[in-house]
Amino acid sequence: QVQLVESGGGLVQAGGSLRLSCAASGRTDSTYVMGWFRQAPGKEREFVAAVSRVGSFQDYADSVKGRFTIFRENAKNLVSLQMNSLKPEDTAVYYCAASRYAARTTEMNDYDDWGQGTQVTVSS
Repeated sequence: QVQLVESGGGLVQAGGSLRLSCAASGRTDSTYVMGWFRQAPGKEREFVAAVSRVGSFQDYADSVKGRFTIFRENAKNLVSLQMNSLKPEDTAVYYCAASRYAARTTEMNDYDDWGQGTQVTVSS
């Protein structure tokens, strides 16, 4: 099992930037693709971004392409999400997730381990 702890959330004005980090511990050698999901109030959790084990592939939701960047530092067991040009509609709780089996996926059900989430609020 892998434990994931997110950090870096907060309140920012529209157009601003935030960087989220996800620190992994435990059986990190068993993790493959890692991703970020988010859940806004009253909405279902949705995919945001994912990165393959060695960073060869990155996938993004259409709503964040060109604004968000995901990157992975395996030596530090860290996955980060750089979020630029933030919009009020980006407001949500952001979750880090890891899959023990999938090499590349954007499907929530393919992820086995989840963090507790970090709140991102973008004011207009």
